[in-house]
Amino acid sequence: MARLIEVDDPTDARLSDYVRLRDVQLRRSLESAEGLFIAEGEKVVRRAVQAGFEVRSFLLTPNWLAGLEDELASASDAPCYVVSEEVAEQVTGFHVHRGALASLDRRQLPLPELVLASAQRVLVLEDIVDHTNVGAAFRSAAALGADAVLLSPRCADPFYRRSIKVSMGAVFSLPWTRLDDWYGALPALSVAGFTTVALTLSDDAVDLAEVPPRDKVAVVVGSEGSGLTSRWQHSADIRARIAMSAGIDSLNAAAATAVACYVLWRPPSRR
Repeated sequence: MARLIEVDDPTDARLSDYVRLRDVQLRRSLESAEGLFIAEGEKVVRRAVQAGFEVRSFLLTPNWLAGLEDELASASDAPCYVVSEEVAEQVTGFHVHRGALASLDRRQLPLPELVLASAQRVLVLEDIVDHTNVGAAFRSAAALGADAVLLSPRCADPFYRRSIKVSMGAVFSLPWTRLDDWYGALPALSVAGFTTVALTLSDDAVDLAEVPPRDKVAVVVGSEGSGLTSRWQHSADIRARIAMSAGIDSLNAAAATAVACYVLWRPPSRR
């Protein structure tokens, strides 16, 4: 069972995992060096613990102790730092209105071939740098039946606090990894039997709704600003665009992901 430890000093070194959670540069450096990530909110903390991630510590305000009683009981002897809302705000740099945080150990990312071993529906993200968009893409993909997610080297971290929160913990249950071979990634997926469908605004792209059903489909989505690179657009088996009303030229990357996954992964009988 977790050890309850009351802390009233925001500078206490034991709280260092939770310092300045909105400072993206600091968090990247700290979380990479320490091999940790932060889960925020009762539901997300519970899903992280239930997914089997090793707990380093909890940071809770008193009113959340009862709500996470089961997770505290199963967390071995990890410390649970009990703090006031004022101390939590001073440590983290913002008002932690959900009152529950946990620091957990990261796992080594699996090889792409292991992630794809039994996959049929895959989401591939290229250079999406906004943590909110990455989290939303994971949540949509999980809800629509994804088996795996592959990320280009420059994609934002799915285990950054904001990504985890927006995904509602989908990053814990949906297998994912990063691609080392960015250049040959899509041809390699084609060789593995996937039909790669790249979302693009190109005039010569086919209507997404006209893409024939396939057993194994990889939905490929590019960055928020410029979309997919030319290499990935032209490496894909199919280039497709989402039909839109006049005057609207594009969708947010996360919204486009949801639309494409819904259209392409539906059974043929429902298309």
